[in-house]
Parts: sequence; structure tokens; C-alpha cells
Amino acid sequence: MNYWLMKSEPESFSIADLKSRPKKIEHWDGVRNYQARNFMRAMKKGDLAFFYHSSCAVPGVYGIIEIARAAYPDATAWDPENHHYDSKSTPERPLWDMVDVRFKRVFKRPVTLSAIKAQATLKNMRLVQRGSRLSVMPVTAREWNTIMNLEKIVESTPEE
Repeated sequence: MNYWLMKSEPESFSIADLKSRPKKIEHWDGVRNYQARNFMRAMKKGDLAFFYHSSCAVPGVYGIIEIARAAYPDATAWDPENHHYDSKSTPERPLWDMVDVRFKRVFKRPVTLSAIKAQATLKNMRLVQRGSRLSVMPVTAREWNTIMNLEKIVESTPEE
């Protein structure tokens, strides 16, 4: 099994949106970066991914999703009415792919970007590398386990 991190702006599509879908499945479309697309092409049904909320007040990992269907052509690229339209992509020669993801669970508390950056064991994670803006990226088993353990840490509340 492989592990991944998939970013979405919660105003566009959040983990709560995915959870509310019938069958808790939705396609992950609109990826328009070749490296991120290639990572999606490497995904296999059953792989797990962190659902990361980006460009928001508290960016971080908010839950876990599963790859429900491996990569297939992203038809939003062919629709001139869609904001993901790409005139260079056609049904005969698709440039972009999407995967279907299934909701697994919401974290008890998000693992924030600042908490991730504070972990020495995560210093080489693609997410925290300078200039890294990919919306889809691989996660190592060690990184996965570290983030899973961070979710378990209960933040202490100062006494009043």
C-alpha cells in the first residue's frame, strides 16, 4: 500500500463535503500540474491519503481518505464551461487524470501545518519543502505514522 497527501481548499471541497456525499465517494478532479498528475497515476485502489485543507485559517491534515478508483481521464478538462477546462486536452488525447476518493474518517483534531513543521522527523516531507505547492504528493510510511501519532496527542489546556 502507498500513502499520499491530497490538498484542497475547504471553501472549494472539504472533508466534510466528502463525508456528506452519497456513498461518501467523489472524484478528485481539476489537478493541472504534471508532477501531481503523475503521482495520481501511481495511485492504486485501496491506497490511503491524508485529506489536507490548504489556503485557510488553520491549514493541516483533517482526516483520511481512500483511493476508491485508480486514475482515469479528467473530463472536466474538456468542458469549456468548467473552470478546470484545458483546450489542449481532448477525449482522444487526455492530458489530465482524476481518481475517485472515499471518505474514511475525520481526525479528532487536525494535525496543523505548524505541528508538522515542528517535528524533526518530518523535516524532509515534501509538504514542508520550500517552494512545494503540489496538491498531490506521496507520503512515506514513517511520515504517515508520525502524523497519525500527532493526532493522538491531546493538547493541554491551560488552567484558568
